[in-house]
Amino acid sequence: MKMKKSLFALAFASAFASTFAADITIAYDADPVSMDPMEQLSQDTMQMLNMVFDPLVRYNSKLEVEPRLAESWEQLEPTVIRFHLRKGVKFHSGNEMTADDVIFSFNREKQSADFKAIFDPYLEIRKIDDHTVDLVMKEPYPLVLPTMSYLAVMDSKFYSGKDDKGNDKARLEKSAGTFASMNESGTGPFVLESRQQGVRSIYKKFADYWDKDTGNVEKVTLVPIKENATRVSALLSGDVDWIYPVPPTDIAAVEKNPKYDLYSIASDRLLAVQINQKVVPEFKDKRVREAMAYAVNNAGIVQKIMRGNATVGAQNSPEGYTGYNPDLKPRYDLGKAKALMKEAGLEKGFTVTMISPNNRYVNDEKIAQSVAAMLAKINIKVNLTTMPKAQYWDEFDKCAAGLQVVGWSSDTGDSANYSEFLTMTRDPETGMGAYNCNGYSNPTLDKLIKDANKNTNTEARNAQLREASKIEYDDTVFIPLHWENLNWGYTKKFENFPEIVNLKNFPHWEKLKVKE
Repeated sequence: MKMKKSLFALAFASAFASTFAADITIAYDADPVSMDPMEQLSQDTMQMLNMVFDPLVRYNSKLEVEPRLAESWEQLEPTVIRFHLRKGVKFHSGNEMTADDVIFSFNREKQSADFKAIFDPYLEIRKIDDHTVDLVMKEPYPLVLPTMSYLAVMDSKFYSGKDDKGNDKARLEKSAGTFASMNESGTGPFVLESRQQGVRSIYKKFADYWDKDTGNVEKVTLVPIKENATRVSALLSGDVDWIYPVPPTDIAAVEKNPKYDLYSIASDRLLAVQINQKVVPEFKDKRVREAMAYAVNNAGIVQKIMRGNATVGAQNSPEGYTGYNPDLKPRYDLGKAKALMKEAGLEKGFTVTMISPNNRYVNDEKIAQSVAAMLAKINIKVNLTTMPKAQYWDEFDKCAAGLQVVGWSSDTGDSANYSEFLTMTRDPETGMGAYNCNGYSNPTLDKLIKDANKNTNTEARNAQLREASKIEYDDTVFIPLHWENLNWGYTKKFENFPEIVNLKNFPHWEKLKVKE
């Protein structure tokens, strides 16, 4: 079915001035929940961060760390790294970026419920002069540069004082309608021009952007289109220039259309089902948790629902990551699942609640429905509720359902980050276990991860993290499903699409080039 452009007002004409400039429209499956880069640790937030803000460093398309607001750095001591900041960098407000803004942003991020675990290894950032800061660690830490890619530098002057409601402009709180959630002043390549959450966000090129080696896109319109078929139709009918994700069922349709290209890469985002032992007493019995893992045919989900467009998982991190344990295998075996339920005295089953988003992960609703049907085969009746991402995270944070769907991509490129957020004991002070709705706490696992995070010996650290992966597997803390592939569909008018994306799915927006 062909979409009418008038429904979304998406089409933009190319603008020609002294140099060629283009306007583009992109359809994603969902909006970021906020313009505050520190409110929610999610892929959508990080995509927005890289459009509106800049970190000190970032990952390039090869997942190598490259300079951004920090143009260079040096290790002064085992626990001190000095960052030299770029000079002459402007915020969207016109204020100049200095060390004060980096310190303000660092201190704010350490208070974020979602981000504080990433910044827990650090004591402080000290100002040396306006364009030099020292990052001080609690102990030697091997992942400094990857974590600094999450430090969004915010305009301390812009976010100072009170808003029209009398609240601090720098206030950081989830789903609270804060000043920072609706207003921005970053140093990024695009400025927010207008935003109707859930409808449309328009960004215009920042004329004073510090990096002059940029593309020719003048304006970007982001439109959330939840329904897969509608999103694909919007691309193929010419209403939008780029969509993400392309669902597995429509990959062939995009590939065979001569006007469009498909770009697909494997990612490190694991989709999993959390098993909440605090909500469901039966889940305290490890035999029941194991039975559930044996009952879920994750290879079947990859084959039938994902059309082979994912990699079957058995642990948090994919092959190639520090901490990946090659001995851990997927364990679908329905007969064994039934035997374990009988051994636990629960062959007659029980009823649990389950929640899942319906527009956050590829085919998330269908996958949740499939998991529920598979668990029914061992007499676990699942009352499933699905909802849009905008409502899902508030429900997820309550940890009130028996089963909860979650996806996670490692912030640091190894398995420790998955454990820090998903399986370590919840600690509001440090942020560890912030997304652990399993009701799981294991001091041995906690110590392994903490010890690994101060181990600068790569081989020894890898051994520690492999052991942690085995503990999570043996305890059946959660049900791993698969690592998603990332699939983009886009018009052939883009010159350099593969150069601007990576497996983190944090596009380098400023590099976008459209053919003249």
